[in-house]
Amino acid sequence: MKKPAKHVPLPSRQEVLDFIRSQPGRVGKRELARAFNLHGNDKIHLKALLKELEGAGSIERGHKRRFSRPGAMPEVAIVEITGTDTDGELLARPLVWEEEGRPPRIYVAPFRSGEAAVGVGDRVLAKLRRIRDDLYEARPIRVVGAARARVMGVFEPNPDGSGRIRPTSRKEKADYVAPKGETGGAEAGELVLADILPGRFYGLRQASVKERLGRLGAPRSVSLVAIHANDIPFEFPDEALNQAKHSGAAPMEHRVDLRRVPLITIDGEDARDFDDAVWAEADPDPRNSGGWHCLVAIADVSWYVRPDDALDREAFKRGNSVYFPDRVVPMLPEELSNGWCSLKPDEDRPCLVAEFWLDKVGNKLKHRFLRAMMRSAARLTYTQVQAARDGVPDDLTGPLLAPVIEPLYSAWTALFAARKERGVLELDIPERKVMLDEAGRVTSINERERFDSHRLIEDFMIQANVCAAETLEQVHQPCMYRVHDLPSQEKLEGLREFLVSLDLKLIKGQQLKPAHFNIILEKVADTPNAELVNAVVLRSQAQAVYSPENLGHFGLGLARYAHFTSPIRRYADLLVHRALVSGLKLGQGGLPPDALPKFPEWGEHISGTERRAATAEREAVDRYVTAFLADRVGATFGAKVSGVTRFGLFISLDHTGADGLVPVSTLPDDFYVHDEARHSLVGKRTRRTFQLGQKLSVVLAEANTLTGSMQFHLEEGAREKSPPGGGMRQRSFRRR
Repeated sequence: MKKPAKHVPLPSRQEVLDFIRSQPGRVGKRELARAFNLHGNDKIHLKALLKELEGAGSIERGHKRRFSRPGAMPEVAIVEITGTDTDGELLARPLVWEEEGRPPRIYVAPFRSGEAAVGVGDRVLAKLRRIRDDLYEARPIRVVGAARARVMGVFEPNPDGSGRIRPTSRKEKADYVAPKGETGGAEAGELVLADILPGRFYGLRQASVKERLGRLGAPRSVSLVAIHANDIPFEFPDEALNQAKHSGAAPMEHRVDLRRVPLITIDGEDARDFDDAVWAEADPDPRNSGGWHCLVAIADVSWYVRPDDALDREAFKRGNSVYFPDRVVPMLPEELSNGWCSLKPDEDRPCLVAEFWLDKVGNKLKHRFLRAMMRSAARLTYTQVQAARDGVPDDLTGPLLAPVIEPLYSAWTALFAARKERGVLELDIPERKVMLDEAGRVTSINERERFDSHRLIEDFMIQANVCAAETLEQVHQPCMYRVHDLPSQEKLEGLREFLVSLDLKLIKGQQLKPAHFNIILEKVADTPNAELVNAVVLRSQAQAVYSPENLGHFGLGLARYAHFTSPIRRYADLLVHRALVSGLKLGQGGLPPDALPKFPEWGEHISGTERRAATAEREAVDRYVTAFLADRVGATFGAKVSGVTRFGLFISLDHTGADGLVPVSTLPDDFYVHDEARHSLVGKRTRRTFQLGQKLSVVLAEANTLTGSMQFHLEEGAREKSPPGGGMRQRSFRRR
């Protein structure tokens, strides 16, 4: 006779929490069930406990629904070796750390016998084991990035024939010494690249000048600094250049002929590569009265760049193109990015096409993908298209207005209606554009204009991206999703606490949607708090990344989303193209058979290169702006507070959007407490408050063109104008 199952008491909330916190890595439901001997319906109780703990922010869910304490490191991650401790053991930091506070301390275990050694500056894919909350051991799997053995800086000669190199990076706090014979002939004020040498001279590290890059401040030197400071590859190897040079026209065989369809490209005035083209017509099917038939054609990069060839290796290394005010560092050589993979007017070009049908309110009825040949009818700009739409066509847009441009806008009106119905996070964050003259000097810094023509292209591309993700799921191919997760509970609680100070409420206890944020944004639109609330809502959001695990795209309100529309400049899109080619059996250039297990690592890599590019682009703009304002030290500017820290206020100037710091030591005499939840500094004695979004009048005190940083002080009168409480109603707060 079978013995009755022994009753096992259900674990408490605290027991589950303690178990998860005690584990060296992330824990799945299977391990938890085994640990507490749970079976059958008991697992429902476990699932409810996990959901409750996650909702409270006590644990967080990671890859494959595995749980850990908040801020825990993943089981496998890329770390950068930063130095050694007093015993000579290697120390590292995570390459990506988005949590509050300092990252944990990481000790690096030696490679197994026979494998290459690692050293300071190397980036290593490693398996992580938690020793305690603030301490991990990293066991290297392989080196993924070489050590940073070079420094960029400005050279200043010494009388004895040696020299001093002042680094351009804000992270480098000390100068380098170039010994006699190691100056490379550099002259005073020149920008140089130098190899770091072993040993020190009078306490300073030594370096040998290897390359002279011209004088700092000379036109076009700014982006060079950003490129080198962020280790962005900018020179193509000969093998890749030769492959691009010998590329030719793609064959028509097995392609759909779309050369008679008047597809057009719409880009900015300064664009040199055109990788997407659009077309729309009223759907002739009487069953879809008022609906639309649309095409989004994308350059067929997968035909020219095959897995693991020279171009592919270099494209993967770069991850994406990087855009500066004076130049582009492309992901692919110009023979492709501006040649065979650019949809130039009146030239045959191979393409991959998303064809979709919309009903009259913008809902997608069906879609399919084609490998085709197209011939662009025109290269238009956003300004041109918008002017034509507004009744001012030119010689190029005039003949295209009725047959091409107007149907596109009508189809977009339907798409836009569906977007509004779906609920998309509608943040209003202005973007700076640095204008240069022919010599590369800054002439002005303007807010980038945004037309309906921009929104048209954006919504057509979003629809094509959704089609790609859906198709890859249908044909069971790996997909590199573009995922944007829900904001974390911790950030949401901080946002709610801040909004309460403005008498605003964000819902609790419901499934949060972008529409709930939009309600808040609409309430403050056209009020003095609009910019402030937009900025705080943006900071509460998770960062969008690439991943083979579909988490949906919260900001766009989409269940599945993948980047398909820019394979010239994003490696993620090239992976999606290859997966479509493989899954739909569209010919050559598909994914290799062993691709699937590599997707998690690839996703992490290209998410990292994207962040690297964004940092370099931002640093370049900062340096251009600093150079533009350097001769105005002592001038007064209108500004608003764009960030609040315990050491001061980050401010953004009106009109130019230039960024700088007002140190806390220069604020009106008081001891200031950082109220993190309300993004403010509050005087302990006077209760004077400086808050995110607050308007100020500031004086430019210092403009460091070397690092691209500016320091400001409050205008004397502004010290008296800032009222106690900063115009907010007074509330008690915790000192954090």
